[in-house]
Amino acid sequence: MIKVDSMGDVCPVPIVKTKNAIREMDGAGELEIFVDNETSVQNLTKMARQKGYGVDSSKLGAARYRVHMTLTEDQVADMKTAPAAEEVCDVTRKTGGTVVAISAGTMGSGSEELGKILMKSFLFALSQQEELPEYILCYNGGAYLTCEGSDSLEDLKNMEAAGVKIITCGTCADFYKIKDRVQVGTIGNMYEIVEKMMQASDVIRP
Repeated sequence: MIKVDSMGDVCPVPIVKTKNAIREMDGAGELEIFVDNETSVQNLTKMARQKGYGVDSSKLGAARYRVHMTLTEDQVADMKTAPAAEEVCDVTRKTGGTVVAISAGTMGSGSEELGKILMKSFLFALSQQEELPEYILCYNGGAYLTCEGSDSLEDLKNMEAAGVKIITCGTCADFYKIKDRVQVGTIGNMYEIVEKMMQASDVIRP
């Protein structure tokens, strides 16, 4: 069994280390990946399920988790033959729609009070467009916009109901200790955020 130590790593490092370990496997086998946060457990589990791997996880102690994966010979072979560019999507393949990437709770520089007003106005105006973005990605200070108490929560919920996919960075939510306050969309990881931005036809950063 291959063991992958990803303690202290943040996404997408555990995923990258795991994929590299799979490429070193000789036929069917098992992996144990050790991480120190639940977000990494969720990210690894999601990746494994998407690819059809057997996967389970357990908490070993304070800030120590184990993710166990089982792969068939064909699954290992598929990973070995996958192009290296799979880690960061092909920049020439713009298959997605418009992505709005929000890294702060304010818009522009200068007055913070004005910046908050502008961001609220931006998201309201965005929600009124005939053509909505495919994704809204919220990271760093932008993660607060999807939380309980956000002035823009109603506009974001309306856009989600209209089909917009909203992703809040899990590492950011953990850092700011707001994961349990997120009220709209899903908790994602940096691998997903990069993937959506790389595949987007346009990326808007208010």
